[in-house]
Amino acid sequence: MTQEPPAATPDTAATPPVRRMAERFRGYLPVVVDAETGGFDWNRHALLELAAIPLELDAAGRLVPGEVACAHFEPAPGMAIDPKSLEVTGIRIDHPFRMAKPEKEALDHVFAAVRAALRRHECQRAILVGHNAHFDLNFLNAAVARTGHKRNPFHPFSVFDTVTLAGVAYGQTVLGRAMHAAGLAWNGEEAHSAVYDAERTAELFCKIVNAWPSPSAP
Repeated sequence: MTQEPPAATPDTAATPPVRRMAERFRGYLPVVVDAETGGFDWNRHALLELAAIPLELDAAGRLVPGEVACAHFEPAPGMAIDPKSLEVTGIRIDHPFRMAKPEKEALDHVFAAVRAALRRHECQRAILVGHNAHFDLNFLNAAVARTGHKRNPFHPFSVFDTVTLAGVAYGQTVLGRAMHAAGLAWNGEEAHSAVYDAERTAELFCKIVNAWPSPSAP
């Protein structure tokens, strides 16, 4: 005599299976990126800091920020630095503890962490998540082109932009104001650090996506 499996309770019957990351975004892994730079022109101004945070899934299938990978960059030869940009970011190019790396080496450091996350989640490529995301992507792509880097894990033009998402969700497009509207912590004195801005952008993106309703089956 075989036993019938226990009947599903209302709670278990209503719980959808947790989808793997590779099934969430067409095989792309969202990676939050923030770049701090020597100006606004990616063809002329230096990339100075880069932080990347691959997103993870908790046991319930919600997006959560993963570990941050970051690097300080030596200004690439021939690239300009606008002093006004350094006033905003507070970056001191010649600080002895900055421990900046040449551009190719710094990219290798950040990209290695992203590729490890891609393997872990069985995703085919990373998709950049950022606040004004194409600003970060343009500086990243310019550095990749300058160094001739052959192992860039990021999609070359597609992004998820929290400016758009926060504008739709909260009616705010400035990062600090969007964080406040979302009920998340924001410290303006720490802003314009690549790590701090990436961490806050990751929190904002995760909150918006996790609140988004799952589409009904056709």
